[in-house]
Amino acid sequence: MSNAQTNAKSSDWKPLFDGKTTNGWHSYGKETAGKAWKAEDGMLRLDASAKKDWQTNEGGDIVTEESYEDFHLKLDWKIAQNGNSGIIIYVQDEPAKYQYVWQTGPEIQVLDNDGHPDAKIHKHRAGDLYDLVASSPETVKPAGQWNRVEIISQNGKLEVVQNGQKVLTTTMWDDNWRNMIAGSKFSQMPGFGTFKSGKIALQDHGDDVWFKNIMIKRL
Repeated sequence: MSNAQTNAKSSDWKPLFDGKTTNGWHSYGKETAGKAWKAEDGMLRLDASAKKDWQTNEGGDIVTEESYEDFHLKLDWKIAQNGNSGIIIYVQDEPAKYQYVWQTGPEIQVLDNDGHPDAKIHKHRAGDLYDLVASSPETVKPAGQWNRVEIISQNGKLEVVQNGQKVLTTTMWDDNWRNMIAGSKFSQMPGFGTFKSGKIALQDHGDDVWFKNIMIKRL
């Protein structure tokens, strides 16, 4: 491969976070990102100090401006002690039809496995495809430490790499996928897991969470 080709290939990566502002993101159902989402020191942080039910006042799940079909997403995350968040893919930005982002898109779990009660539930641990597929091996680091996650979706195949190790592979949109959904908490959500294009969302679950180095490449 020539240097020109190499350069063209590497330039396919696009930052989803500029390190300084919340530009490119908006709270679900809003025009801009809620004030609880703060860009500081190269990190995108949810300040969850002002609780509102199970989420945050002036927070909410944030979604990208653009939609993606086949993609490779990579980012770093760290979670507060006992915290819960998530990375949700193929989200449909239709709040009039769907109240929450997780009613349309599958979630890769972000969690303090040592402190959050969800960790005791099979398929609810960090790196799992929430309530659908368990990840293995377990590579997540403790609360307060950075984890590097890559999510690769191409031609219906979904892979998750956590801290350098592949922890999950599954096939979306086939009969087995539909059966998994039917046996999950999403079974009564029409449309869940059926969309082949959608937005990326970062979840406000009422706990402090940090993201950085958020990059995506269309495949």
